[in-house]
Amino acid sequence: MPIMAEEVTFTASAPSSVILDKPFQVVYTVNASAKDLRVPEWVDFDVLAGPFESRSSSTQWINGTRTSSMSHTFTYTLMAKKEGTFTLAPASVMVKGDKLMSNGLKITVLPPDNNQASGNKAASAQTENSSQEISNDNLFIRTIVSKTKVYEQECILLTYKLYTLVDVRQFIGSKLPDYTGFLKQDIEIGDNNQLVYEHYNGRNYATAELTQMLLYPQHDGEIVIEPATFDAVIRVKSRSQVRSIFDDFFDSYTNVTKTLKAPGVKINVKPLPAGRPASFAGVVGDFNLQSSLSATEVDVNDAITLKLSITGTGNMKLIKSPTIEFPAGLEVYDPKVNNQFTTNKSGVSGTKTVEYLIIPRASGTYQIPSLEWSYFDAKEGEYRRLQTQPYTITVRKGAQDSVTTTFPAYVNKENIQQLSTDIHYIYTGPLNLRREIPMIYGGVMFVLAYLLPILLTIVLFVIFRKQIRLNADVARVKNKRANKMAQKRLRLAQQYMKEQRQNLFYDEVLKALWSYLSDKLGIPTSNLTRDNVSAELERHGVTAELIAHVLHVIEQCEYARYAPVMGDNPMGDLYTETVQLISDLDGKIK
Repeated sequence: MPIMAEEVTFTASAPSSVILDKPFQVVYTVNASAKDLRVPEWVDFDVLAGPFESRSSSTQWINGTRTSSMSHTFTYTLMAKKEGTFTLAPASVMVKGDKLMSNGLKITVLPPDNNQASGNKAASAQTENSSQEISNDNLFIRTIVSKTKVYEQECILLTYKLYTLVDVRQFIGSKLPDYTGFLKQDIEIGDNNQLVYEHYNGRNYATAELTQMLLYPQHDGEIVIEPATFDAVIRVKSRSQVRSIFDDFFDSYTNVTKTLKAPGVKINVKPLPAGRPASFAGVVGDFNLQSSLSATEVDVNDAITLKLSITGTGNMKLIKSPTIEFPAGLEVYDPKVNNQFTTNKSGVSGTKTVEYLIIPRASGTYQIPSLEWSYFDAKEGEYRRLQTQPYTITVRKGAQDSVTTTFPAYVNKENIQQLSTDIHYIYTGPLNLRREIPMIYGGVMFVLAYLLPILLTIVLFVIFRKQIRLNADVARVKNKRANKMAQKRLRLAQQYMKEQRQNLFYDEVLKALWSYLSDKLGIPTSNLTRDNVSAELERHGVTAELIAHVLHVIEQCEYARYAPVMGDNPMGDLYTETVQLISDLDGKIK
């Protein structure tokens, strides 16, 4: 049976804060059999005991696979010599001839309680009887804000922190204020919120952060954060008067519920100073702006990507996609936005990326101007202007210039071609004139020469009268031939698909759809745009869902030329989708 191997690790653990003159433990753990443990010299700590070794192992069977794990621990009991923050260097151990190093540790040594004796006595009295009220000095919650004077939209970290000298088992409920005047964003604390000692007001409390959030003030002036309440379950000792030395072994405990109130806080919000740049949109923090262009020289109808990246820390969720004035002749799709934000105690940080897909529809040189974007730097108290570099795009005449463009909102200039030589030199040579034999006037041939053309004209008129009337209605003719022309182009697209000529396939599918819409709607191809096609389809009673499907296929073809859609058979799927789409439209547009 297979055995799952586990990577060998060697870790050190200890409390992040301890109290002077009180012992604590440092534990080194390796998930394999180890030997030759070497610890650093602990100058600031006394070693009271250790190392004590212990081993444990376990085996599990999961879906026929056996997994084994082992834990080998070394435990030391230490006591600090003085107050302060100290670093314990990594230790080393040997596992199967390999030397492993543990992580280092940082330990803060707190001073003892100023009123340790009286405090312990009070705490003991508190736990003697479960009906006795627990003092607010032994159990309370603080409302801690990172700052009380801020600008509008400047981030504030709000923390509700527990301080206790008693055994708090759990919290069964809380009532938080509405935080009116703020935009609130919670911070995930997680389930591993361990109690940490903190020296506060001369006493050492076990502390834990209950709730944290980021607050962004939405207006200037004084904004009050109302008090919050928390319901805690506390475990207290409950016993009768001691009658013998054996009573200490039979203590009983009672759970007591206590409502704790966290005080409110006043925040003074300063308005943003005057002189706001025109490009400022309320963003406060610290940011950088970068831009990039995928290509500066392309052919007509080749796709280009302009990427903007805003990176930093602040109220990033208020950042809107920048507006860029693109020159005429460039088809620009709606930008794709990607937000990669992380929320932590320092605020919301990350990157907002905006990508514009650009397709030039005519040859020439285009200038994409520099973009200005501004934010307010709360630390310096001033506005910051960021700018991207301008770009010049050179668009060459591609091989497809002679073909009618599929998005002719931007019409190409046609190449001038000499179709034929229509002016000749005058012939000045001798003329060879031949005398014709005159037709006999009044004969049979004379009569037939006049009657036959008249009779033939009447016959042709009768035969083609209906066709002439139908051909006079150009819109009707185009409407009838729309499906036929679309099928012809789709057959060509199917051939390109078999040959795996991807770009030609997507071009031909797109031309099939646009030529079909041109004939069906009676709009010249040179005047077709996504907007007027959408409006005309709606006027013909086509459903919004089907109109959206048409625009989706068009967009999918355009994007596929630059970044083809991944899949098992993307061209085959699009071909089938287009055929079905034209079939659905044929029944809707008359």
